[in-house]
Amino acid sequence: MKGQCLCGAIEVVASEAGDVGLCHCAMCRRWSGGPMFAVHCGSDVRFEGAQPAAYRSSDWAERGFCPACGTHLFYRLLPTGEYMLPAGLFQQQEFQLKSQIFIDEKPAFYELANDTEKLTGQQVFERFAPDGA
Repeated sequence: MKGQCLCGAIEVVASEAGDVGLCHCAMCRRWSGGPMFAVHCGSDVRFEGAQPAAYRSSDWAERGFCPACGTHLFYRLLPTGEYMLPAGLFQQQEFQLKSQIFIDEKPAFYELANDTEKLTGQQVFERFAPDGA
């Protein structure tokens, strides 16, 4: 898959993916203005052209963006190097919404009709965090 930031300074290249996971956590909503539509791309992701800037948003993750236009480019798990990329970067790719996480933090002003797996924040940490926290 190939995508780019809004100004075109950074091209993102990642393995083909078809599923999107949605994150409703407060941090993702503050960062993006709504839930993050995340494509899980593993650790094999390349950024060509300008180098992304990064902000360490927690003990376990950083968020990347284009320093020229501010486009959100990635959420990366530091322990594994796994990238979650915003689906909007890939304008020519077809995706299917498969899951929603931090459903307990979703505000009441929107509701999605998609039938997906839904996990609370606690369930996410129990399933994916090495020490359950």
